[in-house]
Amino acid sequence: MKLINKETKVVVQGITGTQGRFHTARMKEYGTKVVAGVTPGRGGQEVDSTPVYDTVAEAKEKHGCDASIIFVPAGGALDAALEAMEAGMDPVVVITEGIPVRDTIELVARARQLGTTVVGPNTPGLIKAGESKMGIMPNQVFKRGSVGIISRSGTLFYEIAAHVTNQGLGESTCVGLGGDPVVGLDYIELLKWFQKDSETKAVALIGEIGGDAEEKAADFIAVGGFTKPVAAYIAGRAAIPGKRMGHAGAIIQGSAGTADSKMNALRGAGAFIGEQPVDVAKALKKVLG
Repeated sequence: MKLINKETKVVVQGITGTQGRFHTARMKEYGTKVVAGVTPGRGGQEVDSTPVYDTVAEAKEKHGCDASIIFVPAGGALDAALEAMEAGMDPVVVITEGIPVRDTIELVARARQLGTTVVGPNTPGLIKAGESKMGIMPNQVFKRGSVGIISRSGTLFYEIAAHVTNQGLGESTCVGLGGDPVVGLDYIELLKWFQKDSETKAVALIGEIGGDAEEKAADFIAVGGFTKPVAAYIAGRAAIPGKRMGHAGAIIQGSAGTADSKMNALRGAGAFIGEQPVDVAKALKKVLG
């Protein structure tokens, strides 16, 4: 699994669009090495002094970029992601929302064949606090520190990061998994990474109703796969079964995927469960001092 640091050279696919242009500027403000952009048919242009190419392969040849972030509309996102993977970009961060599930299944399957780390789709991205950001999260809430964050939610991701920062702890690496039913990275892969990461002393795990990803993470923690402190918050406790809440993946079917089942599983594995988002940061402050 490959994440990012201050040396990561980033190419932005869809850089000439409104979102691509806006967030490229924010990423560069944060210190991210955005070296090129790609929009087919726009090669030779520039966006705020970042050169634009027609293909990822061309951008890589000229600038040696090694990671891609995708702001391409849903209909073209699969092709963009496949192009990035074939050109050797790793990680590939897919911000795009509304990609058809069949396209995402193909995208994730190809990533597994190639051994590429895919973050998303429908993700706020990832950030190595104080070094590099590939995503749409607000720059000002993050501060270099020792708490890793894994989140299925975007807004709760930023809110809990702000609470962690306000408690004087700061963050190491933070990853938004994405809110779709099928995504690339999952909790377990990230917990394995955080277990080995010497900068990360504890993890904030932010889940939401729907699916069984949080229960699987709890099982992994329970058998000793992750031994550092975990504080968790599960969104969607008031959700009505069968009704989608916010994200495409946030739907309860039967008794599976409820907030209670997720909280009970994580509590049983030894994680602290916050009643409010701020409780997660306060619990980590107690543990880490």
